[in-house]
Amino acid sequence: VQLQASGGGFVQPGGSLRLSCTASGGAFSSYTLAWFRQAPGKEREFVGASRRYNSNPDYADSVKGRFTISRDNAKSTVYLQMNSLKPEDTAVYSCAADRGVILSSMTEGQAYSYWGRGTLVTVSS
Repeated sequence: VQLQASGGGFVQPGGSLRLSCTASGGAFSSYTLAWFRQAPGKEREFVGASRRYNSNPDYADSVKGRFTISRDNAKSTVYLQMNSLKPEDTAVYSCAADRGVILSSMTEGQAYSYWGRGTLVTVSS
C-alpha cells in the first residue's frame, strides 16, 4: 500500500484545513487508517484513526471536538478536517495504514506498516 498525504499549509489560529490521504495498492476498506503528527523537537503523536470496518473514528484528547476523520472507501481516501486550529497544532502530519491494528495499539506508530510522506501544517498569526 502506498499513501500520499496532501492539504497542508499555513493558517491563522482559529482557522481550518482539510488534509487528504489517498491510498493505492490495497483493499482500502480493510485497513485501519490513522493520522499522526510530529512538531519540531517533539515526539510523534497520535491524532486519530478510522478503524477498518468501524464507522466511528477515535481521537486524541488534544484534538477531540476540533478534528474529524472521515473516509471514502470508493476513493481510497481518508480525510482529516481540522477546525479551530491552534498554534500548538503546528506539525508535520502523516497518515498511516495497517490491516492488523488492534485496539490497544491503535495509538502507537509502530502498529502501522505503511506510511505516507507528511504534510506540514503551520498555525500562526
